[in-house]
Amino acid sequence: MAAVPVDLLKRYEAAGQEHLLHFYPKLSPTEQEDLVAQLTALDVERVNRVFKTAIEYEKAGASSAAINPLPASTFETIIGEPEKEVQWREIGLKAIAAGKVGVLLMAGGQGTRLGSSDPKGCYDIGMPSHKSLFQYQAERIGRVSRLAGGASIPWYVMTSGPTRKPTEAFFKEHNFFGLPEKDVIFFEQGTLPCLTMDGKILLDKPYSIAVAPDGNGGLYAALRSPLSPSDSKRTPLSDMAARGIAYIHTYGVDNCLVRVADPVFIGYSITKGAACGAKVVRKAYPTESVGVIAMRGDKFSVVEYSEITEAQANEIDTATGELAFRAANIVNHFYTREFLESIESIEDQMAFHIARKKIPNVEIPSGEFVKPAKPNGIKMELFVFDVFPFTQKMAVLEVPRQEEFSPLKNAPGTGVDDPQTSKRDLLAQQQRWLEAAGAKVAEGAEVEVSPKVTYAGEGLEGVKGWILTKNGSADTLEALHLLQ
Repeated sequence: MAAVPVDLLKRYEAAGQEHLLHFYPKLSPTEQEDLVAQLTALDVERVNRVFKTAIEYEKAGASSAAINPLPASTFETIIGEPEKEVQWREIGLKAIAAGKVGVLLMAGGQGTRLGSSDPKGCYDIGMPSHKSLFQYQAERIGRVSRLAGGASIPWYVMTSGPTRKPTEAFFKEHNFFGLPEKDVIFFEQGTLPCLTMDGKILLDKPYSIAVAPDGNGGLYAALRSPLSPSDSKRTPLSDMAARGIAYIHTYGVDNCLVRVADPVFIGYSITKGAACGAKVVRKAYPTESVGVIAMRGDKFSVVEYSEITEAQANEIDTATGELAFRAANIVNHFYTREFLESIESIEDQMAFHIARKKIPNVEIPSGEFVKPAKPNGIKMELFVFDVFPFTQKMAVLEVPRQEEFSPLKNAPGTGVDDPQTSKRDLLAQQQRWLEAAGAKVAEGAEVEVSPKVTYAGEGLEGVKGWILTKNGSADTLEALHLLQ
């Protein structure tokens, strides 16, 4: 029976986590190897730092800093501003054409709430083409590439442990949806150990640490992690650097209206000299239960609706006549690569959020596997917007909700943010585009326009005079053939 490696034992004793080796003498050789490999790979010192910072942040409670609307210098809108939109689009397309833009998709979630065991991006919301969310996004990337003269737009797809293999398999099965395979780069969201209430790491087997995903904010650390065990030196960030990527558009998988690699947003952020940018939509009404991007003291922050007083929620911006706190967060961001590279230096200051949970685990010293009836431990998560307070140069762009945001969160038939509302919103957008181009869509007709044909309504001049009906007339069939 092999002895515990001395250096490993000393390291874990120094960290106060040596209990993880309690069962080591009784393990099989294979189990010993597995445990040593896990403990060697784990940055236990970082785990302790993250726990300490999270506890201190929680004890400190909510910040007493005053909450104020965004400064006018950092917040603009494209609603009713067509000239600015055109200008920013041109700047964005030039950056894309120069090969300076990449996109980063946060796709670690499963479709459990949708009744699916597949990754969420595989989901079919019921459109006539039955395309998946992944396919719509891939085809939008392809369309932007063509608008920018055929430029390469690398797509960094962040999966999680449970979704990586099925996501990769889905892309291969569909031939990467027409994109070059070399430009689709998969990597994996990290995990953090589950802890006792006093910060001791839990075991889920005598030879295995209990872990949980580290939140969508884990993407910052994941960008510095190896793309694969066989290629330990290549990381998403190093790949971006090697390709000359300077700007990255980041978004979540569950928005069927998302404009991937949006040249308007990219051009706006470049124009503002932003290191970090965020797209927002206007709050539907003052008390809508959404987080808004605002100032907490002198720092950018996402402020939860529960933190805003009724008076603040109803406050009016005298310059615009709109709500002062209206910048609803939709998890749609811009970064410079330089800023992403700098986050490592401030990561220890970013406080993870603590969730107290019932965590099944192997008890020490008994070795009994227990399923607790009440919360017995904590999981820690970082949110992608937790970096905002550390951002000096930020820009926020307001976009029309009906054109860019329809999230898929809930089970079919819920009536809110479900597959039916996603389908409704996407078809409605495409009908607006067709009618703006001079076509007529009959009531009840479901006419789908492929992203291969248009990204944001451009290029549809050929449909002028078409009548698109529900009963499958010649015009309808011709439209569907040409447009899909």
